[in-house]
Amino acid sequence: MQITLAQLAGREGDIDHNLSRALECLQRHGAPGSLMIFPETHLTGFAEPGHVTDRALTLDGPELGALIDASRERDTALAIGLLERDGERVFNTTVLITPERGLTLRYRKTHLWPDERDLVTPGDDLSCAEWRGRRLGLLICYDLEFPEPARALAQMGTDLLVVTNGNMDPYGPVHARAAQARAQENQCYLAMTNRVGEGAGLRFAGESALVAPCGEVRFRAGRDEGVTRLTLDEAELTAARRDYHYLRDRRLPLAGHAEETALGRVWRLP
Repeated sequence: MQITLAQLAGREGDIDHNLSRALECLQRHGAPGSLMIFPETHLTGFAEPGHVTDRALTLDGPELGALIDASRERDTALAIGLLERDGERVFNTTVLITPERGLTLRYRKTHLWPDERDLVTPGDDLSCAEWRGRRLGLLICYDLEFPEPARALAQMGTDLLVVTNGNMDPYGPVHARAAQARAQENQCYLAMTNRVGEGAGLRFAGESALVAPCGEVRFRAGRDEGVTRLTLDEAELTAARRDYHYLRDRRLPLAGHAEETALGRVWRLP
């Protein structure tokens, strides 16, 4: 399977510009049977005080319609982020679009960064989808720093964790480390596309990456715009799970507890 990391700058609220950049990438770099990954909220830019609903899009609007048409024309799947309006609520959402089904998967960010918690609604659902023999799961930015959502997707059989990212300075190293940990502990590929440039008062860290199921970095971008096509190796998935399997080998009943002793309170496993 081929993936393409579209590490781009974006403009807050300039939907026409952001959509045009995405469509241009699909036309120039889309390859039959490949998956193209864009940054977090690439279509709309981020929510900011006073600019939430005016930037949000509905999933049945013309913007996603144009991307669905381009996906079918190029026979290329894509994962792309946006602010999604659903009634009175707005979510930080990433969608998976495939040539066969159009809008195939919608994921609403479950772990909101402190600056967005008063602006958008957290999602409460994790799911994955199969596309051409591979099972894909979506995560967004801050989700990556928690083991639980990635592990939940691994329990569903995910082969590739797709992370749309909007990580900013000085937290680039945090996501570099977390990406390797999430891939290794779940023995699956992780592909992460981050934003670059400046916007919403932030400087974005770039360094989009592909991490192998063993936790080794197969590719890491710099801090400038760039579009990179990479290939996932089936043999790496097999090799990572050959000698041991974390999901099967873990011992969930083990849990710490506190108890009182003559020496005071101690914490131990049963």
